[in-house]
Amino acid sequence: MLLMLGIGGTWVAHLTALEPLRPWFIAATLLFLGLAFHRLFLRPQVCLPGAQCAEPMVLRRQRWTFAVVALAVLTLLLVPWLAPFFL
Repeated sequence: MLLMLGIGGTWVAHLTALEPLRPWFIAATLLFLGLAFHRLFLRPQVCLPGAQCAEPMVLRRQRWTFAVVALAVLTLLLVPWLAPFFL
């Protein structure tokens, strides 16, 4: 969002005010990913017949979307630890 407003990468690199809260944000992210995984893969679906959630294609699409988003989020969480290997 900041880059879209024209604020350069150098200024963005100095945004460290939230750095002490980073472990809490990571924990919250992993918690929400775990809750979504539980809802999509472990908990049985309860839908009325004829409802949109009763269609298997909808559940399959939700699971694929979750997998793509979870992979992207986990990759982004690993960037700070992997970045030194690319410098």
